[in-house]
Formats: sequence, C-alpha cells, structure tokens
Amino acid sequence: MALRALKFASLTAAASGIYLYGNKFLDPNDFGVVRVGRAIATTAVITYDYLTSLRSVPYGSEEYEFLKSQIKELFMSFEDTPLGAASLAQVHKAVLQDGRTVAVKIQHPKVQAQSSKDILLMEVLLLVVKQIFPDFEFMWLVEEAKKNLPLELDFLNEGRNAEKVAHMLRNFDFLKVPRIYWELSTRRVLLMEFMEGGQVNDRAYMERNGINVNEISRNLGKLYSEMIFVNGFVHCDPHPGNVLVKKCPASGKAHIILLDHGLYQVLSESFRMDYCRLWQALIKADMKRVQKYSRRLGAGDLYPLFACMLTARSWESVNRGIDQSPVSASEDMEIRSNAAAYLPQITQLLNSVPRQMLLLLKTNDLLRGIESALHTRASASSFLNMSRCCIRAVATYQRSKSHSLYRRAQISLTEAISLWQINLYELFLWLKGSQLGNWVIALLRRMHHLTY
Repeated sequence: MALRALKFASLTAAASGIYLYGNKFLDPNDFGVVRVGRAIATTAVITYDYLTSLRSVPYGSEEYEFLKSQIKELFMSFEDTPLGAASLAQVHKAVLQDGRTVAVKIQHPKVQAQSSKDILLMEVLLLVVKQIFPDFEFMWLVEEAKKNLPLELDFLNEGRNAEKVAHMLRNFDFLKVPRIYWELSTRRVLLMEFMEGGQVNDRAYMERNGINVNEISRNLGKLYSEMIFVNGFVHCDPHPGNVLVKKCPASGKAHIILLDHGLYQVLSESFRMDYCRLWQALIKADMKRVQKYSRRLGAGDLYPLFACMLTARSWESVNRGIDQSPVSASEDMEIRSNAAAYLPQITQLLNSVPRQMLLLLKTNDLLRGIESALHTRASASSFLNMSRCCIRAVATYQRSKSHSLYRRAQISLTEAISLWQINLYELFLWLKGSQLGNWVIALLRRMHHLTY
C-alpha cells in the first residue's frame, strides 16, 4: 500500500502547481521519514475531498481517474457524507480492502494555517477589551489556546492519548476505546476502529435499548474519578458527541465508548493530592479543610465561591453536606441567578487558580450536564465512588513517600478500613432503597415490638 502511495506521490509531485488542502503544497517535511509512505497514502488519497482539492487536475480527466483509482485501492467503500463535523475535523465511515470498518478523522484543510491567526486575533481583541474594562481578566484564555490547540491539531498525539487511557483504565470492562490503525494515520488523518452507539445524554435511546440509566451515570463517574484522582490524566472533552453508549448483544452489558482524545489534562502530583483532599473535605462538610485546600489551590478568600463552583451547589448546601440532599429546583435557580452577579469574582478566581484547574472545571460542567439530562445528578453513589478514588490516591501517594515498612503497612490498613466503611455504607443505602431492605427493616421493627 505504501509503495503504491509513493508511486502515486511521484506522479502528483511531477505536476507543477498541484495543491493539497486547497492552497498548500504537500511538504514532505511535514512528516517523519518513517511515516512518509503511510502519510502520503492517507493524506493525499484518503477522501474525495482531497481528490477534488488538487486544483490542477481537471474533473473527469485521465489524471483524475487515476487518482480516484488509488482511493479505491485503499478503501472498499468510503461514505462521502461525514458522520460528524466540528471546527477542527470531520469523521467519515469507510471499509478497508481487508473488510475492516473504520472511522476516518480528517483535519479541515486550512485549520493549521488559520489557527495561529485566530489565536492572534483573540489576543488582540482581549487586550482591547481589557483596556476598556480593566477588571476583565480573561487573558488566560489565550495562554490555554496557545498550549492546547497545537496538541489538538496533532492527530498522532490523539492516537497516543487513546492508547494510554485504554491501557490505564483496562480494568473497566464497560469502557471501549477505538483501536488506532497507526499504519494508516498521520498528524492530519487518523484511522481508527469504527464504533457506534447513542449519545450518553440520550435517555430515550437508553430506555428503548434496555440500558440502565443509573448504571451508565455511575460508570461514567467511576471513569472520571479514576482519571482525575488516581491517574491524573483526564479526558477533558466529555460532551455527549464524544461519549457514546451501546448494549452488547452477546453479553447484554452496556458499554461506554470514549471518543476524541485530542484534549487531555495532565495533573501534577501536588495539585492532584490537594484536589483529592479538597473533595474529601467537601463530601464530609469539613469547612476548615475546605478552606485550607481551596487556598492551596489558589482560591484565596474566594474559597466559598470556589467550593460552590466545583460542586455546583449553594454555600448552604456545601455547609450542610453535598451528599445529604439532591439539587432542588430552587437551588438550581439560585445558582444560575448568582452566576451573573458574581461574574467579577468568578473572573478573578479563574485568573488565580492553577491552569490545570481550568479544564477540570470545564470537564465538571460537561459531566453535570450529562447527569442533568439523565436525571441522575448528585446521587449518593457518585460521591461514594469519588471517595473511594480519593482514599486510594492519597494512600498510594503516602506509601510512595514512606520508607518505613511499618508505616506503609499502617497506611494500607487505614486505606482498607476506610474502603470497607464506604462499602458498608453503600450496602446500607441499597438496603434502604430496595424492597428487600424495606422488608428487613419492617421485620426488625416487628421483632423489636414483640420483644418489648
């Protein structure tokens, strides 16, 4: 395949003025030496869009038909209509000659050249706005865009992220991450295993397909708690189009399919530990520790606002305990109305917290949106899963810093007891909410009445 592509490349290179991606010459320096064969194969002949962008090749000409035949050698079929399109790329469904069904993610032609201009324009506009409104503190948006956009535009980086998270979370049998076909991938074209399902916020789809909504919400919480608290490697774009659900016909189990791995946040160890301990304090309603770890994460005197932003709960609920009661309609309305009133403080807070926190806040909001759509928001099980991950993460960190065998054993025992207490509490909640639990409670009450 690579040899055919190289032959094809030699032919097209000989024709002067041939453009790829609309107005950019195909530059071999864009690709590594090792990948040059497959880079040309996928970048030059991957879709009909690429074919028609070779402007010096007239439609219907002999050269055009030759190029079209090269595409047919790569794919048995290729759907021209994309499955999905976004600002950076679009995805097509195709079938390789060996029968494998693949998803082909193709970067839009002018994104690479345009992205630097867009960032410059954003920086200029934000500087102008800041001159007019000195309290406007959003220059961090430019810094984040400069850091993250080049990573998102490198599809090989996305492929590496996909493989890393699949290995990292391999113990979760409900998680599916598409396999990457490296021999057919480049920085601008990514070929991966084709997977389909309903969007994770589509409650009606789940009900039609017999998928347990609470189980999906619970498993999604497990995934992200593991990523954030235990591993510090976080998929930061969990919008519904990137998280699919599907029931396996063979096993009957519901799978979560995680797509689009271009944007990840790597958390430093110190940040991750402070974030773990902050969430432990929030779940326990330990206000002294909430203040302590919020300040360590840069919130300063705005720690009450920071706690409310993290939990999407009112300060009253944070003080009472966020696991004590679900979000009411009145509380939700209060939070929404206060968001505008506290905008200056929110911008000040976003400007002062570590940059790692920004993508986590975005991720939290996206996950809450999914929970809200599924009507599973703020369930006790989600806080229990977070608690488990925080306990494990802190214990692992403490063991790594201890040189005493006795101390490490002590840490492991404390960890085991804490996890056992959570399991016991979860069992209590299950019994309390189940018919069997109600029957047991009624029986115990009757026995108590007979005794006295």
